Amino acid sequence: MMIAMRSIWRTIDRQTGREVLLVCVAVCLVGASFGAIAVGAGLPVWIPMLMSVVVFAGGCQFMFVGILAAAGGPWTAVAAGLLVNLRHVPFGFALGDTLGGSLRSRLLGSFPMTDESVAFALAQRDPATRRAVYLACGAGLFVFWNIGTVAGALLAGVIPDPNLLGLDAVFPAVVLALVLPSLRDTSVALAAVVGGALAVACTPFVPAGLSILLAAAAVPLAALGRKPVTGGSGGSGGSDESGDEYLEAAR
Repeated sequence: MMIAMRSIWRTIDRQTGREVLLVCVAVCLVGASFGAIAVGAGLPVWIPMLMSVVVFAGGCQFMFVGILAAAGGPWTAVAAGLLVNLRHVPFGFALGDTLGGSLRSRLLGSFPMTDESVAFALAQRDPATRRAVYLACGAGLFVFWNIGTVAGALLAGVIPDPNLLGLDAVFPAVVLALVLPSLRDTSVALAAVVGGALAVACTPFVPAGLSILLAAAAVPLAALGRKPVTGGSGGSGGSDESGDEYLEAAR
């Protein structure tokens, strides 16, 4: 295992390695906010820790905890989390060859699939480098996310009110930063506005968390006026433009 990881890191250039490390550090802070918010919402310390190991999906985990904290039902929280992770479907299509040819390798390779690892991977032109960057980024994010979760959960147990640290603002800020570039597309902006308005309008009348699911009705608007994504084979299929198009379509 250690030999494989050393081989992966040797495949990655220093600049990409530094960028991956910076993202991992940022994700560690977001993980700390998740751990603190989850415990502050009344969940036992072991629940956010277990979720970070088994689920490993920041947006889904925040959504789950947020809905439970708002007195929403567990099934609503699970459904909302699955809805958030639907963006991984186009990610999987984009990285299918990168994950390997066998079913086993694709199933195992899909676990560290995050927005960051996919973005770094699709930016690489060489297939071998793409796979190395994807695995290195995914492994690094998993480690740093769990370190942050543990730290945040333990910190929340010491501080009476974790919200005093302002950690609850970290994840919305990260999500906003991810969404803003996509809003340059008129159809995506229209879907975001309609979905947000629908969620706000339904919130007073439906159980907690259900308004987020209802906002998904605006998703088809994002397909209006969008050109189909095409990519060549070989090296051209891994161009930066192709990667950006996949990520924008997924968002």
